[in-house]
Amino acid sequence: MPVDLQALSSKLIQLMLDTVFVVDRDNTIVFVSNACEALLGYRADELIGTPITRYMHPDDLEATRASIIRVMNGQSHQDFRNRYLRKDGSVVHILWAASWSEEVGARIGVARNVTALTRAEEELRFLAHHDPLTRLGNRSLFNQRLSTALRRQQPLALLFLDINDFKGINDRHGHAMGDRVLCAVARRLEACVGPDDSVARMGGDEFTVLLTEVTSPTAVAEKVALVLAAMAQPLGWEYAGLAMPSCSIGVASYPEDGQDIDTLLNRADDDMYRQKRRRSVTG
Repeated sequence: MPVDLQALSSKLIQLMLDTVFVVDRDNTIVFVSNACEALLGYRADELIGTPITRYMHPDDLEATRASIIRVMNGQSHQDFRNRYLRKDGSVVHILWAASWSEEVGARIGVARNVTALTRAEEELRFLAHHDPLTRLGNRSLFNQRLSTALRRQQPLALLFLDINDFKGINDRHGHAMGDRVLCAVARRLEACVGPDDSVARMGGDEFTVLLTEVTSPTAVAEKVALVLAAMAQPLGWEYAGLAMPSCSIGVASYPEDGQDIDTLLNRADDDMYRQKRRRSVTG
């Protein structure tokens, strides 16, 4: 008995986990496979007869329309990504393979949900320049921002902060509590700086702050006082009575204390240790 290839093709399309779209010259959906409900939250009968542009993320419309023009001009693609809005308003990231069919008079596209993949890629890019615990910039990103700031040849200040007796917190209360304290420090530092400043975790219990809007040594001293006051605020009840640890802050200014990254970091680090030693002497 001969196989009905047309009927078989139709069944195979509906069995695909990816979604098949057929869209005419006017961007109207003339066919969509049943997988569209998992992809966009709409049934096929809700989508057919409507413009596909209605479901595109508005921030991706321009790039998507340019891609549509290329496809209609015969330049098929298999690697175009954009975002669509699902029926519930959430965003889905889609990878497209699409081509134009003169026989059908429409473009045929296969859409794959790559939301999880896209988010994983974004997280990997984020982690390349950020501390995974505190979500602050890491040493690499901080050095990049400091280098950019130095090229402007404008006054700036670098704060180097170390938490006093942080090892004791880990020893007495456990590393999980220590991690929570580090995150609390990160959020307080972020709250102390302006939009053009940068905060980073350099590693362990060491943090840096780049101040780019520096008008005078007095302004830097006031910022240090603000940070110390923020760090002196008690922790909330969720920290099980743990007192917020004190910190030592070293300062280096450009151009007075150095004109390159290593010199400024070393000067601020040295100043921080001087503050720490002074604190241990005075009790």
